[in-house]
Amino acid sequence: MPRTDRHPPHRPHPLRPPHHPPHPRPDEPEADAGRDVTGHREAAAEPGPRGGGRRPGEWRARAGWTAAAGAVLAFGLVAPGLVPAGAASLLGGALYTALLYTLLSAAAPRLGPWTAGAAALAAGWAVELFQLTGLPADLGRHSRLARLVLGTTFDPADLLGYALGAAAATALHLLARRPARRGR
Repeated sequence: MPRTDRHPPHRPHPLRPPHHPPHPRPDEPEADAGRDVTGHREAAAEPGPRGGGRRPGEWRARAGWTAAAGAVLAFGLVAPGLVPAGAASLLGGALYTALLYTLLSAAAPRLGPWTAGAAALAAGWAVELFQLTGLPADLGRHSRLARLVLGTTFDPADLLGYALGAAAATALHLLARRPARRGR
């Protein structure tokens, strides 16, 4: 019986090594499935809720970090009224950095504790130093959200609060990762 397709049988290219996979035929739409733009097979990954590849425990970690961020935020809204005024500034700075830490960890659960702590501290210090420009104060006059997120005036004591918050969040994360001792 004669062939009815339009394409001749596949013959390897004379310059291509014999172990190289052949190019897909245009009439085979599934030939590119599972391959990236270079033609190599993509690594298999567990699909997440949106179809993207994720490690198995990654969504659980994101949910945990998001819950922790909510708890830190709730505590941060209540705590300043529970402590003396001098401690409220340090506590507020520490909780600000702890919130940054939890949000970073929720966004990127593969970050290690030291990396997340350093990034949260750097972000907190950057925001505090940005206050020296006066721009956050101008923005704060027009937006309550900008006033809450960026603050309005530079205070060197806040730098210490941010460092304490980053250290506390990193230490708690490291303690939570330690395996529990049994039968002691």
